[in-house]
Amino acid sequence: MTAFHCIPITTATAERFRRTGLDDRGNTLRRRIADGAGAFPCRHCLQLAQPGEVVLLGSYDLPAPLGIYWTPSPIFLHADPCSRFAEAGRVAPIIQANPLVSVRAYDAEDQCLYDLGQVCAGREVEAPLRRALDDPRTRFVNIHTARPGCLLARVERAGA
Repeated sequence: MTAFHCIPITTATAERFRRTGLDDRGNTLRRRIADGAGAFPCRHCLQLAQPGEVVLLGSYDLPAPLGIYWTPSPIFLHADPCSRFAEAGRVAPIIQANPLVSVRAYDAEDQCLYDLGQVCAGREVEAPLRRALDDPRTRFVNIHTARPGCLLARVERAGA
């Protein structure tokens, strides 16, 4: 498989959300207590929140794709600081734990590459991710939850 890394939201964004209590759309962040059902994936450490942990829910402005395919996304974030995910070559735990994900590849002009898109179980994402990253047209891949459509993580080739 092409060498890759899953890219979480920036630490600056996580700190801004926590400091201001506002999301990218100016909404007040909602506080939730993780209940252990796996529905609270932090977009900074890319880990599921543990039961009893406080998470923040807000709207995040995706940095890409731009233009026609741009969209904000609801995201969860640990209320307390957490370490930013930085493991190369590993599919993020929140992707693997998700029962149904959508793999969405984009080219250098932020055009969605429909023929590379696929919906699958998170634990089965490596094959469609490999297919997308091995295609020379692909600049990056966004992996979303398939049902609500929330961004889980962006994926880029190593060294991109």
